[in-house]
Amino acid sequence: MTIEPKDRIMAPAPERLGSGPGEKAKAPLLSVRQLVVDFRTDAGDLRAVDGLSLDIPAGRTVAVVGESGSGKSVTAQAIMRILPKAAHIGGGSIVFRDPAGRYPPVDIAGLKADGEEMRALRGGRLAMIFQEPMTSLSPLHTIGDQVSEALRIHADVTQAEAKKRAVEVFARVGFPNPKRAFHTYPFELSGGLRQRAMIAMGLITHPALLIADEPTTALDVTTQAQILDLIKELQADTGMSVLLITHDLGVVANVADEVVVMYRGRVMEAGSREEIFRNPQHPYLRALMRAVPRFDMKPDERLVPIREIRSAALARADAPPRNEPARLILKAENLRKTYTLRTGWFSGRVRTIDAVKGVNLTLRAGTTLGLVGESGCGKTTVSKIIMRAITPDQGRVLFDDGTGPQNVHELSGEALTRYRRSVQFVFQDPFSSLNPRMTVYEILTEPLKIHQVGSPDERYHRAKQLLDMVGLDQRALRRYPHSFSGGQRQRLGIARALALEPRALLCDEPVSALDVSVQAQILNLLKDLQSALGLSYLFVSHNLAVVDYIADTIAVMCRGYIVEEAPKSLLFRNPAHPYTQALLAAVPDPDIDRPLDFAKLRTGRFSNPADWPEPYRLLGGEAGTMVEIEQGHFVRTAPSAILEAA
Repeated sequence: MTIEPKDRIMAPAPERLGSGPGEKAKAPLLSVRQLVVDFRTDAGDLRAVDGLSLDIPAGRTVAVVGESGSGKSVTAQAIMRILPKAAHIGGGSIVFRDPAGRYPPVDIAGLKADGEEMRALRGGRLAMIFQEPMTSLSPLHTIGDQVSEALRIHADVTQAEAKKRAVEVFARVGFPNPKRAFHTYPFELSGGLRQRAMIAMGLITHPALLIADEPTTALDVTTQAQILDLIKELQADTGMSVLLITHDLGVVANVADEVVVMYRGRVMEAGSREEIFRNPQHPYLRALMRAVPRFDMKPDERLVPIREIRSAALARADAPPRNEPARLILKAENLRKTYTLRTGWFSGRVRTIDAVKGVNLTLRAGTTLGLVGESGCGKTTVSKIIMRAITPDQGRVLFDDGTGPQNVHELSGEALTRYRRSVQFVFQDPFSSLNPRMTVYEILTEPLKIHQVGSPDERYHRAKQLLDMVGLDQRALRRYPHSFSGGQRQRLGIARALALEPRALLCDEPVSALDVSVQAQILNLLKDLQSALGLSYLFVSHNLAVVDYIADTIAVMCRGYIVEEAPKSLLFRNPAHPYTQALLAAVPDPDIDRPLDFAKLRTGRFSNPADWPEPYRLLGGEAGTMVEIEQGHFVRTAPSAILEAA
């Protein structure tokens, strides 16, 4: 899809954007006018933001939406004056009006980035939450030290007062033990708690504007809902404004007051949430909406990415015949895995964590099994056990390549080599899984060299064929991973996984960090590859909407247990387990008529088996039993409930 300048719908007039009845005379908190940001490159200046104008009213949430590379994050960096060294503001103004009256109206674009006035604003009246909290928090200091430091820089307080305020704000953002959290290091926290720590750091100075740059992209859906609810609640309490940068239209539909749609550094469309979702005008916005997986999609309906992947190899391929019922290719039986952790460096005490508790899974040839659950539920551990990267404490994994089932963890020699070739892995983060020092040709042919497949000429031909399969130009063979976008890197990861012609792919959150249009590309590509090559997928994800689109059968995992399993049509028509219901309720829908029920998500701990209602409650380490409630639909039930039924 090509966006022409004449198609562009400009933002509403400055006095209109974010204005309600009686508010036209009220100046916005932040006014951005004709902002230009350029990056210096060897080939000349590259324009990342091109004449951007937007307003952020006091106490309101403005969402900036667009694909990766549209200029969203660069806009936020320009407002905070934390642009990379290669970038500079080439024109325009960013006028900040402090509602508390601490500062007179000031044009941020005219301030020195490292000047005293800008340092007073940054972190004080203007705060920012970054996309990846683990890389934004220092691993050498406790989160208490880092959060209290932000206050001590911007306020005249003692160390004791700063600590007291930090503990108070930890409680405010939902830490279960605020005093203990003060002495905790970032690596000891889950992704959701690290993001809460970042929010605490931003809020401790009572900012007038909070910039949230993709604050929930890598979080599971229930944690995402909690973070969004927290930001809304804190905004209502403090009256701060929020600039939310995201590519998730479901998130926008649930939290934004005003929406600005960006493409290649320009505003394509802007208006109120109601206007944007009920009457989208620009073809780019309508295309973004078509790329989002929805629960009400028809069985044969495809996502429509903005740029479709074209593969001549897949177009020519004849789909292998699909025999019904398909034979088993992978089967996990009663998998258990326990980890032992020290409770302190010098205490000598240890505690055990049951990561996987009696998991049973079945994957049939040519089908997709979706494995869903929150972070920490054991999904990735199960995948690694199947890959033989981890040895289970109990249970076994059976693999059948057509010659009969074999115990994966008893294989050796040539049999193990065949298994390694038959089952491949697609990682969540393609950038960290691709060697930055190797060209694409070296990355794609490395598995062939390790398994001694083909001559150099045959490997070169195979590398070109793999690029064609995933819709990349063959001229990319001499390029390095850093020169590709996130979606292109994920396609390279899939191409590498296909190099040895495997029978099954284990896909661990392969689209969780991608924007909606690229996500649609990858999901459609996986479907096309499965149809053309007869592949089987174990698709691990936390997003039920994504799994609904690609999977045939879905298993829901919580605290190491499989709590529900069914064909997707049965699971979504009749979700029985309270944890499955909570996961479904936490998926943000890009439909303003179906908002998230934050009040329901706030009540109870859906991932705690002791808090589940009867007959699903598991107490004192009970495992429960999977019971068939309709044909092919199983749900975990407490032993006491089974006895009562008997």
